[in-house]
Amino acid sequence: MTGHLITISIIGLLAGFFFSMPIAGPISILITSNALKGRLKYCNLLAVGSAVADFIYVLIAVYGITHLFSVYKGVIPYILGAGALFVFYVGYRIVRTKFDPEHIDEEQRLADKQDNKHKGAIYTGFMLNFLNPTLFFGWMISSFIMLSFAASLGFDTGGLSTSVDQSLDQMGKIDGGITEKPKIPTYLQFDTLKMMKKENRIERHVKVTHYNHLTTSLFYAIFLAVGSVLWFFLLTVTLVKFRKRININVLNWFVRAMGIMLCLFALFFGYTAVKMLL
Repeated sequence: MTGHLITISIIGLLAGFFFSMPIAGPISILITSNALKGRLKYCNLLAVGSAVADFIYVLIAVYGITHLFSVYKGVIPYILGAGALFVFYVGYRIVRTKFDPEHIDEEQRLADKQDNKHKGAIYTGFMLNFLNPTLFFGWMISSFIMLSFAASLGFDTGGLSTSVDQSLDQMGKIDGGITEKPKIPTYLQFDTLKMMKKENRIERHVKVTHYNHLTTSLFYAIFLAVGSVLWFFLLTVTLVKFRKRININVLNWFVRAMGIMLCLFALFFGYTAVKMLL
C-alpha cells in the first residue's frame, strides 16, 4: 500500500502545481495583483486558504461521493450568486488601488509589520475558491486526466483512476448531459474525457477496501493542495522580486485591469446563476 500512496502523492502534487498555473482565474488574479503590491505574506495566506477549498472539492471528486451531486447541483446557482457578490467586492477594492511611487516600499514595510493587514487572507482565499463551483468539475477533470495518464503508463493509482471514471459516468446519468450546458466552459466539458476513455489503458484489478480508498483519496487531495500552494508561492516570490522593474504607471494600470477582470468574473457568475434559476 505504501508504494501506491507515494505514487498517488506525486501525481497529486504535479496535478496541483501544473493545473494551478493558468492565470485566468479569480484566485490567480487576486494573488497576482497583491504580489505586484509586494504583499508576499498576504499572498501566501491567500494560497493556503484557496488550497483548503481545493482540498475539499478534490476529496469529494476523487472519493466518489456521487450521490451528493444530485443535491449539490441544486444549490450551485445560489453558490454562484454568493460568489458573484464576493468576487465583485474583491475586484472593486483592487480597482480602487493606487500606488504612491514615492512611498510604495515604505508603505509596504509598514503594512508587513502589522498583523491585522493579513487578517482575513486565508478566509478570502478559501471563499474565493469555495464559491466557485466550476472548480469541482475542473479538479475532477484534471484528476481524471492525470490519473488516467498515470494508469496508462502502468503506475498503481490505488483504484482512483477507476473511481473517478465511474464518478463521471454516474454524474452524467444523474444530470442527463452536463457537458452540453453552456455554463460550463469548453475546457471543463466531459466530451474530451469520453474520448480519452477509448484510449488504451492498463486496467488494474485490485481489491480496494473502503479504508484504502479513503486513505488514497486523502493523500491525493492533500498533495494536490500542497502542489497548488507551491505554485502560487513561486509565482508570488517571482512577482514580488521583479515588480520594482515595472514602471509605476504601468503597475497601476495592470493591477486595476486585474480588478476589472475580477468584476467581469463576478458578472459572469451572476449571469450564470440567474440563467440556471430561470
